[in-house]
Formats: sequence, structure tokens, C-alpha cells
Amino acid sequence: MNFNMKEAIEVLERTPQTLEFFLAGLSEEWLKCNEGEGTWNVSEVIEHLIECEKNNWIPRLEIILQEGVNKPFPPLDRYSHLYKRSEESIEQSLNEFKIVREQNIDKLKALIIPELHLELTGSHPEFGAVKLRELLSTWVVHDLTHISQIVRVMAKRYREDVGPWKEYLSILKK
Repeated sequence: MNFNMKEAIEVLERTPQTLEFFLAGLSEEWLKCNEGEGTWNVSEVIEHLIECEKNNWIPRLEIILQEGVNKPFPPLDRYSHLYKRSEESIEQSLNEFKIVREQNIDKLKALIIPELHLELTGSHPEFGAVKLRELLSTWVVHDLTHISQIVRVMAKRYREDVGPWKEYLSILKK
């Protein structure tokens, strides 16, 4: 097993500032481009990250600590952010994400003693028994997945503009 809580927190703490540095101040063309119908643009990805901060990671962690497998996690609508389109600027959304993430990391540090809690089990509505360590690992990989998604969506905006160099740009081939 590779999971280490200190290392996980290193990534979780850096995600908001990484996204803020990369995205704040960009034009709407960058923030609203997507990969086609049914795909998310950059702003929608940030809204999804905010929604998960509020309704996924810490609430599920608390259920594991308080209820174990006795109470399944409530279902998470991974698309709920699309139903309530935010009119906030990207800077406002990134700031909200940063604030909620800081609060969640503080809770994580206060609630979890790695030697005692990482192997505790909860009940996922689709997967069944899941360990707290797996939930925390997923949180980190979820961040990395969406950072990758943002970069891919933005790169594909220039897919046709790079001409023959497309052959050398693996990000455009997926």
C-alpha cells in the first residue's frame, strides 16, 4: 500500500492554489470551452469540486467514524452542480473552493489518527464495504483527475490549430 496521510494532505492542500494560479484571470474562452456535448467546461469542473467538498469527502468520513458499515453513505449526485448554474466569477469559485478545502483539511487532521482509523470500514451505496483509507486515496486521485481534465479540455481547444504537431502532442490524441 502506498497511502500515507501526510502525503495525501500535501496534494489536497495544494490543489486550490494550483487551480487558482492556473485559472484566475483567464478569459471566458478558456473557462467555457469543453470537449463537446455532455462534457464539462473548466468552470463546471470547479463547481463540481466545490460540491464534492461540501457533500462527499468529510460527510462520508464522518459516517465511517460514527456508523461504520451500519449506515450506507447517502447517494452523491455527481452532476448536481450542473442544475444550479453559478453566476460567480472563476475567482469567486476558486476562493470558495479554497475556503471549503481548508476547513475540510482541518477537520480531517482533527478527526483522523492514521494508526487507528485508516482501516475502518463504511458502506458505499454502489461498491459495498469501503475503507476510510480508500476514501482518502480517492479524494487525492479525484483532485488529480480533475486537474488533468482541465488541462486536457483546454489543450483540445487548440487541437486543430497546432497543425501537424498534433502527432507529437499525446494530450490531443485521447
